[in-house]
Amino acid sequence: MTARSGAARRVLDDAGTQRGMTWVMAIMLFLTLLAAAAGLGTRRSANTLERQIAGRLTVQVVEGAPAVRDRLAGAIVAALRATPGVRRVQLVDRAALTRLLAPWLGEASSDADLPIPAMIDVDLAPGGNADTVAGIARRISASSRVDRHTSWMSPVSGLLTTLTWLALGLVVLMLSAMAAVVVLAARAGLETHRATIEVMHMLGSTDVQVARLFQRRIARDAALGAAAGGIAALAVLALIAARIAALGSELLGAATLATGDWIALVLLPLGFVILATLAARVAVLTTLRRTL
Repeated sequence: MTARSGAARRVLDDAGTQRGMTWVMAIMLFLTLLAAAAGLGTRRSANTLERQIAGRLTVQVVEGAPAVRDRLAGAIVAALRATPGVRRVQLVDRAALTRLLAPWLGEASSDADLPIPAMIDVDLAPGGNADTVAGIARRISASSRVDRHTSWMSPVSGLLTTLTWLALGLVVLMLSAMAAVVVLAARAGLETHRATIEVMHMLGSTDVQVARLFQRRIARDAALGAAAGGIAALAVLALIAARIAALGSELLGAATLATGDWIALVLLPLGFVILATLAARVAVLTTLRRTL
């Protein structure tokens, strides 16, 4: 028992040459957490964008005569407000349209004779039918047109979804690379301590007992790396979140992490350590059964 304990201590102590793996794991977990946070942020942005534009429409009344245009726009607004499934109807003020056109038209945008279409913003309630809105607008005015926000915002939503999957792929890639590093470190340790392990076998130690020694050491190194990398990554993410909150931007604010996202990020280092421990155990047992 004493001999086996002494061999175990030598295996653990001599593994100090693998301490560099701790820093490698810290860096890998740091990058993994940043990638995971980016994926969670873009997912929240995509979900927020989809909720905002799913039930939003814009009705344009294209009519050259201002009096006719205003009368038709008023009739459409009244009809839509009485339509089931329509939550909000708002006629956009001409002054607001003028401000939007000013960067392109300059002073001409304020010309009262400029034929600017009447714009009506429509928000549908859950279950509202966009085709019903379009039908009402067409019945009142043949010159009306309904633009669905989903049609021109879908490329942005698609980009955010792509970025989310890319971040997920990076997380999986980093975790796979970490497992590969653990496997290589475990095999290198076995080769370094081959003579000691043979003595332990002669003293009655089993492959599982030997694997447990390497497993404990790698688990400790992984825990140290996870703590260092995790604390650094969470500090950076908290700083970025504070900067975004200080900007007060609605677009960037949609990418901020929710409480559940922070919990997932905090638990990720724990999963990192468990994965490293399992990878070390499997690698050591497989190598021992093949070669020793």
